Amino acid sequence: MFLAFSSPRFLARPRRSVNLYLACILLYSALLIGLGAWFSRRVKFASEFLVARRSLGAGLIFATFLAANIGAGSTVNAAALGYRMGWSAWWWVGAAGLGCLILANTVGPRIWYWAKAENFATLGDYLEYRYDRSVRGWIAVILWGGTVGLLAAQLIAISIILNIVTGLPRWEGCIFGGLVVVFYYAAGGLLSSAWINLLELAVLLAGFILALPYALAACSGWDVVVRQTSEHLGHSVAATYFSPFGLGIAGVLYYVALLSPSFIVSPGLIQKIYGARSAKAARAGVNWNGIALLLFAAIPPALGMIAAARFPGLEDPQMALPKVMFELLPTWLGVLGLAAVFSAEISTCDAVLFMLSTSLAMDLYRTFVNPSASERVLLRANRIAALAGGSLGVAVAIAVPSIIGVLTIFYGLVSVALFVPVVAGLYSRRPDAAAARAAILTSVVTTLALHNSVGARVLGFLNPLVAGIAVSFVVLWGVTLFRARRSKTKPPMNTDEHR
Repeated sequence: MFLAFSSPRFLARPRRSVNLYLACILLYSALLIGLGAWFSRRVKFASEFLVARRSLGAGLIFATFLAANIGAGSTVNAAALGYRMGWSAWWWVGAAGLGCLILANTVGPRIWYWAKAENFATLGDYLEYRYDRSVRGWIAVILWGGTVGLLAAQLIAISIILNIVTGLPRWEGCIFGGLVVVFYYAAGGLLSSAWINLLELAVLLAGFILALPYALAACSGWDVVVRQTSEHLGHSVAATYFSPFGLGIAGVLYYVALLSPSFIVSPGLIQKIYGARSAKAARAGVNWNGIALLLFAAIPPALGMIAAARFPGLEDPQMALPKVMFELLPTWLGVLGLAAVFSAEISTCDAVLFMLSTSLAMDLYRTFVNPSASERVLLRANRIAALAGGSLGVAVAIAVPSIIGVLTIFYGLVSVALFVPVVAGLYSRRPDAAAARAAILTSVVTTLALHNSVGARVLGFLNPLVAGIAVSFVVLWGVTLFRARRSKTKPPMNTDEHR
Protein backbone atom coordinates (compact mmCIF):
# COMPACT_ATOMS: atom_id res chain seq x y z
CA MET A 1 0.00 0.00 0.00
CA PHE A 2 2.75 2.47 0.90
CA LEU A 3 4.60 1.88 -2.35
CA ALA A 4 1.90 3.96 -4.02
CA PHE A 5 3.83 6.99 -2.79
CA SER A 6 6.45 6.40 -5.45
CA SER A 7 3.96 7.31 -8.15
CA PRO A 8 5.26 9.38 -11.09
CA ARG A 9 3.28 12.39 -9.92
CA PHE A 10 5.28 12.58 -6.71
CA LEU A 11 8.59 11.75 -8.30
CA ALA A 12 8.01 14.31 -11.03
CA ARG A 13 8.93 17.10 -8.61
CA PRO A 14 11.90 19.20 -9.82
CA ARG A 15 15.19 17.43 -9.17
CA ARG A 16 16.49 20.53 -7.37
CA SER A 17 13.64 20.31 -4.83
CA VAL A 18 14.18 16.59 -4.34
CA ASN A 19 17.88 17.16 -3.73
CA LEU A 20 17.09 19.96 -1.28
CA TYR A 21 14.72 17.75 0.72
CA LEU A 22 17.22 14.91 0.73
CA ALA A 23 20.12 17.15 1.75
CA CYS A 24 18.12 18.68 4.60
CA ILE A 25 16.96 15.35 5.99
CA LEU A 26 20.51 13.97 5.83
CA LEU A 27 21.92 17.03 7.60
CA TYR A 28 19.20 16.90 10.23
CA SER A 29 19.84 13.19 10.81
CA ALA A 30 23.57 13.85 11.11
CA LEU A 31 22.85 16.56 13.69
CA LEU A 32 20.74 14.17 15.78
CA ILE A 33 23.42 11.48 15.66
CA GLY A 34 26.13 14.03 16.48
CA LEU A 35 24.21 15.26 19.52
CA GLY A 36 23.76 11.68 20.67
CA ALA A 37 27.50 11.08 20.32
CA TRP A 38 28.25 14.24 22.31
CA PHE A 39 25.94 13.20 25.13
CA SER A 40 27.45 9.72 25.17
CA ARG A 41 30.57 11.20 26.78
CA ARG A 42 28.46 12.14 29.81
CA VAL A 43 26.98 8.66 30.20
CA LYS A 44 29.32 6.29 32.03
CA PHE A 45 26.92 4.13 34.02
CA ALA A 46 23.62 2.34 33.45
CA SER A 47 21.84 4.61 35.96
CA GLU A 48 22.69 7.64 33.81
CA PHE A 49 21.56 5.85 30.66
CA LEU A 50 18.27 4.68 32.19
CA VAL A 51 17.05 7.55 34.41
CA ALA A 52 19.25 10.51 33.40
CA ARG A 53 20.57 10.82 36.98
CA ARG A 54 16.95 11.65 38.03
CA SER A 55 17.75 15.22 37.04
CA LEU A 56 15.07 16.18 34.49
CA GLY A 57 13.09 19.31 35.30
CA ALA A 58 9.49 19.99 34.29
CA GLY A 59 10.56 21.52 30.96
CA LEU A 60 12.55 18.50 29.82
CA ILE A 61 9.84 16.12 31.07
CA PHE A 62 7.33 18.10 29.00
CA ALA A 63 9.55 18.01 25.91
CA THR A 64 10.47 14.33 26.09
CA PHE A 65 6.85 13.33 26.79
CA LEU A 66 5.32 15.41 24.02
CA ALA A 67 7.97 14.41 21.48
CA ALA A 68 7.38 10.75 22.35
CA ASN A 69 3.60 11.05 22.13
CA ILE A 70 3.49 12.82 18.76
CA GLY A 71 4.49 10.09 16.35
CA ALA A 72 3.13 8.18 13.38
CA GLY A 73 -0.31 7.76 14.92
CA SER A 74 -0.53 11.44 15.87
CA THR A 75 0.55 12.78 12.47
CA VAL A 76 0.28 10.53 9.41
CA ASN A 77 -2.58 8.44 10.77
CA ALA A 78 -4.43 11.31 12.47
CA ALA A 79 -4.41 13.21 9.16
CA ALA A 80 -5.69 10.07 7.40
CA LEU A 81 -8.50 9.80 9.94
CA GLY A 82 -9.24 13.49 9.44
CA TYR A 83 -9.45 12.87 5.70
CA ARG A 84 -12.04 10.13 6.24
CA MET A 85 -13.87 11.19 9.41
CA GLY A 86 -13.41 14.94 9.75
CA TRP A 87 -13.26 16.56 13.16
CA SER A 88 -14.08 13.28 14.91
CA ALA A 89 -10.45 12.35 14.29
CA TRP A 90 -9.55 14.82 17.07
CA TRP A 91 -10.30 12.04 19.55
CA TRP A 92 -7.43 9.90 18.26
CA VAL A 93 -4.86 12.26 19.78
CA GLY A 94 -7.24 13.92 22.24
CA ALA A 95 -7.79 10.61 24.03
CA ALA A 96 -4.02 10.34 24.48
CA GLY A 97 -4.01 13.80 26.03
CA LEU A 98 -6.74 12.79 28.47
CA GLY A 99 -4.76 9.69 29.44
CA CYS A 100 -1.65 11.80 30.07
CA LEU A 101 -3.58 14.21 32.30
CA ILE A 102 -4.76 11.26 34.39
CA LEU A 103 -1.19 9.92 34.53
CA ALA A 104 0.12 13.32 35.65
CA ASN A 105 -2.25 13.58 38.59
CA THR A 106 -2.53 9.97 39.78
CA VAL A 107 -0.10 7.21 38.84
CA GLY A 108 2.84 9.41 37.82
CA PRO A 109 3.72 11.24 41.06
CA ARG A 110 2.83 8.22 43.17
CA ILE A 111 5.12 5.83 41.31
CA TRP A 112 7.90 8.46 41.23
CA TYR A 113 8.10 8.34 45.04
CA TRP A 114 8.44 4.54 44.92
CA ALA A 115 11.09 4.79 42.18
CA LYS A 116 13.10 7.34 44.14
CA ALA A 117 12.93 5.37 47.39
CA GLU A 118 13.68 1.95 45.87
CA ASN A 119 15.94 3.07 43.00
CA PHE A 120 13.68 1.77 40.23
CA ALA A 121 14.94 2.09 36.65
CA THR A 122 12.16 0.29 34.76
CA LEU A 123 8.51 -0.49 35.26
CA GLY A 124 9.66 -4.08 35.69
CA ASP A 125 11.54 -3.03 38.84
CA TYR A 126 8.24 -1.84 40.29
CA LEU A 127 6.42 -5.03 39.28
CA GLU A 128 9.08 -7.23 40.88
CA TYR A 129 9.13 -5.13 44.05
CA ARG A 130 5.34 -5.05 44.31
CA TYR A 131 4.66 -8.64 43.17
CA ASP A 132 7.54 -10.95 42.19
CA ARG A 133 10.04 -11.81 39.46
CA SER A 134 7.57 -13.94 37.52
CA VAL A 135 5.18 -11.01 37.01
CA ARG A 136 8.12 -8.92 35.82
CA GLY A 137 9.13 -11.63 33.36
CA TRP A 138 5.62 -12.15 32.01
CA ILE A 139 5.15 -8.46 31.33
CA ALA A 140 8.60 -8.15 29.73
CA VAL A 141 7.79 -10.91 27.24
CA ILE A 142 4.37 -9.45 26.39
CA LEU A 143 5.74 -5.96 25.97
CA TRP A 144 8.59 -7.05 23.77
CA GLY A 145 6.14 -8.28 21.14
CA GLY A 146 3.98 -5.18 21.44
CA THR A 147 6.77 -2.62 21.41
CA VAL A 148 8.51 -4.21 18.43
CA GLY A 149 5.23 -3.73 16.58
CA LEU A 150 4.99 -0.11 17.64
CA LEU A 151 8.58 0.58 16.58
CA ALA A 152 7.78 -0.98 13.22
CA ALA A 153 4.81 1.38 12.86
CA GLN A 154 6.99 4.45 13.35
CA LEU A 155 9.59 3.16 10.89
CA ILE A 156 6.87 2.53 8.31
CA ALA A 157 5.79 6.16 8.64
CA ILE A 158 9.39 7.31 8.16
CA SER A 159 9.69 5.15 5.06
CA ILE A 160 6.57 6.78 3.61
CA ILE A 161 8.06 10.25 3.86
CA LEU A 162 11.46 9.20 2.53
CA ASN A 163 9.77 7.41 -0.35
CA ILE A 164 7.96 10.61 -1.30
CA VAL A 165 11.07 12.74 -1.14
CA THR A 166 13.68 10.45 -2.68
CA GLY A 167 11.85 7.51 -4.21
CA LEU A 168 13.59 5.13 -1.82
CA PRO A 169 11.97 1.69 -1.57
CA ARG A 170 10.15 1.23 1.71
CA TRP A 171 12.69 -1.23 3.07
CA GLU A 172 15.54 1.22 2.53
CA GLY A 173 13.61 3.99 4.29
CA CYS A 174 12.96 1.69 7.26
CA ILE A 175 16.66 0.86 7.51
CA PHE A 176 17.65 4.54 7.32
CA GLY A 177 15.22 5.54 10.07
CA GLY A 178 16.33 2.62 12.21
CA LEU A 179 19.99 3.54 11.88
CA VAL A 180 19.39 7.16 12.90
CA VAL A 181 17.39 6.37 16.02
CA VAL A 182 19.59 3.47 17.15
CA PHE A 183 22.76 5.54 16.83
CA TYR A 184 21.60 8.57 18.80
CA TYR A 185 19.57 6.68 21.41
CA ALA A 186 22.12 3.94 22.09
CA ALA A 187 24.79 6.60 22.60
CA GLY A 188 23.21 8.31 25.59
CA GLY A 189 19.89 6.72 26.57
CA LEU A 190 17.34 8.87 28.38
CA LEU A 191 19.89 11.61 29.09
CA SER A 192 20.62 12.22 25.41
CA SER A 193 17.10 11.56 24.13
CA ALA A 194 15.53 14.08 26.55
CA TRP A 195 17.70 16.92 25.24
CA ILE A 196 17.46 15.79 21.61
CA ASN A 197 13.68 15.55 22.02
CA LEU A 198 13.71 19.26 22.90
CA LEU A 199 15.21 20.06 19.48
CA GLU A 200 12.89 17.62 17.72
CA LEU A 201 9.86 19.11 19.45
CA ALA A 202 10.79 22.65 18.39
CA VAL A 203 11.10 21.54 14.76
CA LEU A 204 7.94 19.45 14.97
CA LEU A 205 5.72 22.18 16.40
CA ALA A 206 7.11 24.87 14.11
CA GLY A 207 6.47 22.74 11.04
CA PHE A 208 2.89 21.79 11.87
CA ILE A 209 1.83 25.15 13.29
CA LEU A 210 3.09 26.97 10.17
CA ALA A 211 1.75 24.35 7.77
CA LEU A 212 -1.88 24.88 8.79
CA PRO A 213 -2.31 28.57 7.82
CA TYR A 214 -0.28 28.13 4.62
CA ALA A 215 -2.34 25.11 3.59
CA LEU A 216 -5.54 27.02 4.32
CA ALA A 217 -4.29 29.94 2.24
CA ALA A 218 -3.57 27.56 -0.64
CA CYS A 219 -7.24 26.52 -0.46
CA SER A 220 -8.47 30.15 -0.23
CA GLY A 221 -9.64 29.76 3.36
CA TRP A 222 -11.67 27.47 5.59
CA ASP A 223 -15.01 28.45 4.03
CA VAL A 224 -13.81 27.10 0.70
CA VAL A 225 -12.68 23.87 2.37
CA VAL A 226 -16.14 23.43 3.90
CA ARG A 227 -17.90 24.21 0.62
CA GLN A 228 -15.75 21.90 -1.50
CA THR A 229 -15.97 19.07 1.01
CA SER A 230 -19.75 19.44 1.24
CA GLU A 231 -19.97 19.20 -2.54
CA HIS A 232 -17.95 15.99 -2.54
CA LEU A 233 -19.69 14.34 0.41
CA GLY A 234 -23.18 15.78 0.29
CA HIS A 235 -24.55 18.18 2.88
CA SER A 236 -26.05 15.50 5.14
CA VAL A 237 -22.73 13.64 5.48
CA ALA A 238 -20.79 16.91 5.78
CA ALA A 239 -22.82 17.83 8.88
CA THR A 240 -21.30 14.94 10.82
CA TYR A 241 -17.92 15.33 9.07
CA PHE A 242 -17.47 18.81 10.54
CA SER A 243 -18.63 17.82 14.04
CA PRO A 244 -16.20 16.53 16.70
CA PHE A 245 -19.00 14.20 17.81
CA GLY A 246 -19.76 12.90 14.33
CA LEU A 247 -18.79 9.42 15.50
CA GLY A 248 -21.53 9.51 18.10
CA ILE A 249 -21.05 9.10 21.83
CA ALA A 250 -20.30 5.39 21.44
CA GLY A 251 -17.58 6.17 18.89
CA VAL A 252 -16.01 8.81 21.11
CA LEU A 253 -16.02 6.48 24.11
CA TYR A 254 -14.52 3.77 21.93
CA TYR A 255 -11.44 5.90 21.17
CA VAL A 256 -11.12 7.06 24.77
CA ALA A 257 -11.35 3.48 26.06
CA LEU A 258 -8.95 2.25 23.40
CA LEU A 259 -6.21 4.84 23.85
CA SER A 260 -6.34 6.58 27.22
CA PRO A 261 -5.50 3.61 29.50
CA SER A 262 -2.27 2.81 27.67
CA PHE A 263 -0.97 6.35 28.21
CA ILE A 264 -1.60 5.96 31.94
CA VAL A 265 0.54 2.82 32.28
CA SER A 266 2.91 2.97 29.28
CA PRO A 267 6.31 1.63 30.43
CA GLY A 268 8.16 4.15 28.27
CA LEU A 269 6.30 7.10 29.78
CA ILE A 270 6.53 5.86 33.35
CA GLN A 271 10.27 5.28 32.96
CA LYS A 272 10.64 8.87 31.73
CA ILE A 273 8.87 9.95 34.93
CA TYR A 274 11.55 8.06 36.89
CA GLY A 275 14.05 10.53 35.42
CA ALA A 276 12.24 13.55 36.87
CA ARG A 277 13.99 15.70 39.46
CA SER A 278 10.96 15.59 41.76
CA ALA A 279 7.33 14.51 41.88
CA LYS A 280 6.39 18.16 41.36
CA ALA A 281 8.47 18.34 38.17
CA ALA A 282 6.92 15.10 36.92
CA ARG A 283 3.38 16.30 37.61
CA ALA A 284 3.92 19.69 35.96
CA GLY A 285 5.74 18.37 32.89
CA VAL A 286 3.24 15.60 32.18
CA ASN A 287 0.30 18.00 32.71
CA TRP A 288 1.79 20.47 30.22
CA ASN A 289 2.25 17.59 27.80
CA GLY A 290 -1.39 16.54 28.19
CA ILE A 291 -2.67 20.05 27.54
CA ALA A 292 -0.38 20.41 24.51
CA LEU A 293 -1.70 17.12 23.11
CA LEU A 294 -5.29 18.35 23.45
CA LEU A 295 -4.36 21.44 21.41
CA PHE A 296 -2.17 19.65 18.86
CA ALA A 297 -4.92 17.06 18.30
CA ALA A 298 -6.75 19.51 16.01
CA ILE A 299 -3.89 20.16 13.56
CA PRO A 300 -3.38 16.81 11.74
CA PRO A 301 -7.15 16.24 11.28
CA ALA A 302 -7.48 19.78 9.92
CA LEU A 303 -4.69 19.08 7.42
CA GLY A 304 -6.46 15.85 6.49
CA MET A 305 -9.70 17.74 5.91
CA ILE A 306 -7.88 20.26 3.72
CA ALA A 307 -6.54 17.32 1.72
CA ALA A 308 -10.09 15.96 1.39
CA ALA A 309 -11.19 19.26 -0.13
CA ARG A 310 -8.26 19.58 -2.54
CA PHE A 311 -7.56 15.90 -3.31
CA PRO A 312 -10.85 13.97 -3.06
CA GLY A 313 -10.88 10.28 -3.85
CA LEU A 314 -7.42 9.30 -2.61
CA GLU A 315 -7.08 5.53 -2.68
CA ASP A 316 -4.92 5.64 0.45
CA PRO A 317 -5.99 8.25 3.04
CA GLN A 318 -2.51 8.07 4.57
CA MET A 319 -1.38 10.05 1.54
CA ALA A 320 -3.33 13.04 2.89
CA LEU A 321 -0.55 14.58 4.99
CA PRO A 322 2.21 14.06 2.39
CA LYS A 323 -0.04 15.54 -0.31
CA VAL A 324 -0.57 18.69 1.74
CA MET A 325 3.07 19.00 2.77
CA PHE A 326 4.53 18.61 -0.70
CA GLU A 327 1.88 20.01 -3.03
CA LEU A 328 0.24 22.87 -1.14
CA LEU A 329 3.17 24.40 0.77
CA PRO A 330 6.08 26.52 -0.53
CA THR A 331 9.38 24.67 -0.82
CA TRP A 332 10.94 26.18 2.31
CA LEU A 333 7.93 25.21 4.39
CA GLY A 334 7.81 21.81 2.73
CA VAL A 335 11.36 21.26 3.95
CA LEU A 336 10.37 22.32 7.47
CA GLY A 337 7.26 20.16 7.24
CA LEU A 338 9.36 17.19 6.21
CA ALA A 339 11.67 17.78 9.16
CA ALA A 340 8.61 18.11 11.43
CA VAL A 341 7.15 14.78 10.34
CA PHE A 342 10.57 13.12 10.51
CA SER A 343 11.03 14.55 14.03
CA ALA A 344 7.66 13.18 15.09
CA GLU A 345 8.45 9.67 13.94
CA ILE A 346 12.08 9.60 15.12
CA SER A 347 11.28 10.97 18.60
CA THR A 348 8.64 8.30 19.11
CA CYS A 349 11.06 5.68 17.81
CA ASP A 350 13.56 6.55 20.53
CA ALA A 351 10.84 6.31 23.19
CA VAL A 352 9.86 2.86 21.93
CA LEU A 353 13.50 1.80 21.71
CA PHE A 354 13.82 2.96 25.33
CA MET A 355 11.12 0.44 26.28
CA LEU A 356 12.65 -2.32 24.18
CA SER A 357 16.23 -1.97 25.38
CA THR A 358 15.37 -1.57 29.07
CA SER A 359 12.94 -4.48 28.96
CA LEU A 360 15.53 -6.82 27.45
CA ALA A 361 18.57 -5.59 29.37
CA MET A 362 17.03 -5.01 32.80
CA ASP A 363 13.83 -7.05 33.01
CA LEU A 364 15.21 -10.15 31.30
CA TYR A 365 19.04 -10.09 31.21
CA ARG A 366 19.73 -8.63 34.67
CA THR A 367 16.81 -10.36 36.37
CA PHE A 368 17.17 -13.88 34.97
CA VAL A 369 20.64 -14.17 33.39
CA ASN A 370 23.17 -12.00 35.24
CA PRO A 371 21.78 -10.57 38.50
CA SER A 372 25.25 -9.50 39.66
CA ALA A 373 26.05 -7.46 36.54
CA SER A 374 27.95 -4.23 37.23
CA GLU A 375 26.82 -0.77 36.14
CA ARG A 376 29.19 -0.79 33.17
CA VAL A 377 28.08 -4.27 32.09
CA LEU A 378 24.45 -3.15 32.27
CA LEU A 379 25.26 -0.04 30.24
CA ARG A 380 26.79 -2.22 27.54
CA ALA A 381 23.81 -4.60 27.74
CA ASN A 382 21.38 -1.72 27.25
CA ARG A 383 23.25 -0.52 24.17
CA ILE A 384 23.38 -4.02 22.70
CA ALA A 385 19.67 -4.42 23.46
CA ALA A 386 18.94 -1.14 21.67
CA LEU A 387 20.77 -2.42 18.60
CA ALA A 388 18.93 -5.75 18.75
CA GLY A 389 15.54 -4.11 19.28
CA GLY A 390 16.11 -1.62 16.49
CA SER A 391 17.16 -4.36 14.08
CA LEU A 392 14.09 -6.43 14.91
CA GLY A 393 11.84 -3.39 14.51
CA VAL A 394 13.27 -2.74 11.04
CA ALA A 395 12.69 -6.37 10.05
CA VAL A 396 9.06 -6.24 11.20
CA ALA A 397 8.48 -2.86 9.54
CA ILE A 398 9.39 -4.23 6.14
CA ALA A 399 6.60 -6.80 6.41
CA VAL A 400 3.81 -4.86 8.22
CA PRO A 401 1.23 -3.25 5.89
CA SER A 402 -0.69 -0.96 8.24
CA ILE A 403 0.23 1.64 10.85
CA ILE A 404 -3.16 1.68 12.51
CA GLY A 405 -3.29 -2.11 12.89
CA VAL A 406 0.06 -2.22 14.67
CA LEU A 407 -0.81 0.68 16.96
CA THR A 408 -4.16 -0.81 17.93
CA ILE A 409 -2.61 -4.16 18.83
CA PHE A 410 0.11 -2.47 20.91
CA TYR A 411 -2.28 -0.21 22.82
CA GLY A 412 -4.55 -3.15 23.56
CA LEU A 413 -1.83 -5.42 24.88
CA VAL A 414 -0.23 -2.72 27.03
CA SER A 415 -3.50 -1.65 28.58
CA VAL A 416 -4.77 -5.15 29.20
CA ALA A 417 -1.55 -6.57 30.62
CA LEU A 418 -0.52 -3.63 32.79
CA PHE A 419 -3.43 -1.41 33.70
CA VAL A 420 -5.06 -3.26 36.58
CA PRO A 421 -1.90 -4.80 38.15
CA VAL A 422 -0.04 -1.46 38.07
CA VAL A 423 -2.87 0.73 39.37
CA ALA A 424 -4.15 -1.78 41.93
CA GLY A 425 -0.62 -2.35 43.19
CA LEU A 426 -0.10 1.37 43.75
CA TYR A 427 -3.33 1.93 45.64
CA SER A 428 -3.81 -1.32 47.58
CA ARG A 429 -1.54 -3.74 49.44
CA ARG A 430 -3.95 -6.66 49.12
CA PRO A 431 -3.35 -8.05 45.57
CA ASP A 432 -0.42 -10.47 45.44
CA ALA A 433 1.63 -12.06 42.66
CA ALA A 434 -0.80 -14.93 42.12
CA ALA A 435 -3.65 -12.49 41.61
CA ALA A 436 -1.56 -10.38 39.23
CA ARG A 437 -0.54 -13.41 37.14
CA ALA A 438 -4.12 -14.61 36.92
CA ALA A 439 -5.32 -11.15 35.90
CA ILE A 440 -2.63 -10.79 33.22
CA LEU A 441 -3.22 -14.22 31.72
CA THR A 442 -7.03 -14.17 31.61
CA SER A 443 -7.29 -10.59 30.39
CA VAL A 444 -4.82 -11.04 27.52
CA VAL A 445 -6.50 -14.29 26.46
CA THR A 446 -9.92 -12.62 26.62
CA THR A 447 -8.77 -9.64 24.57
CA LEU A 448 -7.13 -11.73 21.85
CA ALA A 449 -10.09 -14.13 21.70
CA LEU A 450 -12.59 -11.29 21.29
CA HIS A 451 -10.36 -9.51 18.78
CA ASN A 452 -10.16 -12.63 16.62
CA SER A 453 -13.84 -13.56 16.96
CA VAL A 454 -15.86 -10.33 16.93
CA GLY A 455 -13.33 -7.76 15.72
CA ALA A 456 -12.81 -4.21 16.91
CA ARG A 457 -16.13 -3.77 18.71
CA VAL A 458 -18.10 -6.06 20.95
CA LEU A 459 -21.07 -3.76 21.58
CA GLY A 460 -21.24 0.03 21.19
CA PHE A 461 -18.09 1.47 22.73
CA LEU A 462 -17.30 -1.88 24.36
CA ASN A 463 -14.25 -3.22 22.56
CA PRO A 464 -11.94 -6.17 23.32
CA LEU A 465 -9.68 -3.80 25.28
CA VAL A 466 -12.44 -2.69 27.65
CA ALA A 467 -13.56 -6.28 28.08
CA GLY A 468 -9.98 -7.35 28.80
CA ILE A 469 -9.48 -4.67 31.45
CA ALA A 470 -12.83 -5.56 33.03
CA VAL A 471 -11.85 -9.23 33.17
CA SER A 472 -8.47 -8.26 34.62
CA PHE A 473 -10.17 -6.24 37.37
CA VAL A 474 -12.63 -9.00 38.24
CA VAL A 475 -10.02 -11.76 38.24
CA LEU A 476 -7.43 -9.81 40.24
CA TRP A 477 -9.86 -8.94 43.00
CA GLY A 478 -11.60 -12.31 42.81
CA VAL A 479 -8.33 -14.17 43.37
CA THR A 480 -7.30 -11.67 46.07
CA LEU A 481 -10.53 -12.12 48.04
CA PHE A 482 -10.49 -15.91 47.57
CA ARG A 483 -6.94 -16.23 48.87
CA ALA A 484 -7.68 -13.91 51.79
CA ARG A 485 -10.74 -15.94 52.78
CA ARG A 486 -8.85 -19.21 52.35
CA SER A 487 -6.04 -18.04 54.64
CA LYS A 488 -8.58 -17.03 57.30
CA THR A 489 -10.47 -20.34 57.20
CA LYS A 490 -7.37 -22.55 57.06
CA PRO A 491 -7.02 -24.33 60.45
CA PRO A 492 -3.96 -23.32 62.45
CA MET A 493 -1.10 -25.81 62.78
CA ASN A 494 -1.12 -27.87 65.98
CA THR A 495 2.22 -26.74 67.34
CA ASP A 496 2.16 -29.34 70.13
CA GLU A 497 2.80 -32.10 67.58
CA HIS A 498 6.02 -30.41 66.46
CA ARG A 499 7.62 -29.74 69.81
